[in-house]
Amino acid sequence: MGASAPIFFIKMLTDIISFDQLDTKTLSLIFKTADGIKKSFKNKKTLEILKGKVITLLFFEPSSRTFSSFASAAKRLGAQTIEYQNPMQTSSAVKGETLEDTIKVFSAYSDLIIIRHPEIGAASRAANVTDIPVINAGDGAGEHPSQALLDLYTIREQFGRLDRLKGLIAGDFLYGRAVRSLLKALCLYKNNSIYLLSPKELSLSKKDVYLYKSRGLKIFEIDSEKNIPRDCDFWYWTRVQKERFKNKTASNKIKAPYLSTALLKAKGNNKMIVMHVLPRIDEVDREVDNDLRCIFLTKQIKNGMYVRMALLKLILK
Repeated sequence: MGASAPIFFIKMLTDIISFDQLDTKTLSLIFKTADGIKKSFKNKKTLEILKGKVITLLFFEPSSRTFSSFASAAKRLGAQTIEYQNPMQTSSAVKGETLEDTIKVFSAYSDLIIIRHPEIGAASRAANVTDIPVINAGDGAGEHPSQALLDLYTIREQFGRLDRLKGLIAGDFLYGRAVRSLLKALCLYKNNSIYLLSPKELSLSKKDVYLYKSRGLKIFEIDSEKNIPRDCDFWYWTRVQKERFKNKTASNKIKAPYLSTALLKAKGNNKMIVMHVLPRIDEVDREVDNDLRCIFLTKQIKNGMYVRMALLKLILK
């Protein structure tokens, strides 16, 4: 990778708020950087390239994987972290401090801010009031770009390409921010076909379907596991985002499609992989963990750290 490549990246992407900011050249750079980091880990090399940098993690919503993945990524690159979970309960936000003021305060202490927030557009609001980079780690039902990056990286690692793919995405499309970012990502590559399986209450809006189709993604909405094609390259499962429902009783009645060993046997194939955005609740049979095609608790998790290390390196180095 040439010395000028990271400079090009920084000029183009100071903030990572939406997948709409990304193109295939930038994605290629991110993935090649992640490949190099992953290779360094296998060779047990220490990476201290961000020594002296301070990264703030502001998570206004609960998180385990994304929070820990970013924290680990920062520390493994030699950076220090300011880690703030649940600011709405423990920070000056309790006293009525605005998001904008909170961002300005932590900008004074940090070189980069990673934010998760329950409101769509919160990451964009944060980026608008600071001169340091901001990474969106999930803004309500909006987007989750770093999740889509690690998903793409995992698919690329398995098949050696990101075009001509056939995939199944199942679960919650109404509130699933990771799904939105992943669909935008798949639009960037040619001849990709996606089958969407969800309850009607959680289906993708007609506006979104039109948007992704207009960008070249072939979308097929199905209402039964019986209609899953047997030649998918990947399955991507999601849970019902019950915490986003105003009516909790109604949310309890809606069930995501169920991933079981029987379904894998009936509709799967030997070359496919099965991913999950996590956490999984009651939409996955634990017995599928024994199936080597199910990589959401192994390769997919580890790839998240490598990809996030690549992002931090490219933005801050």
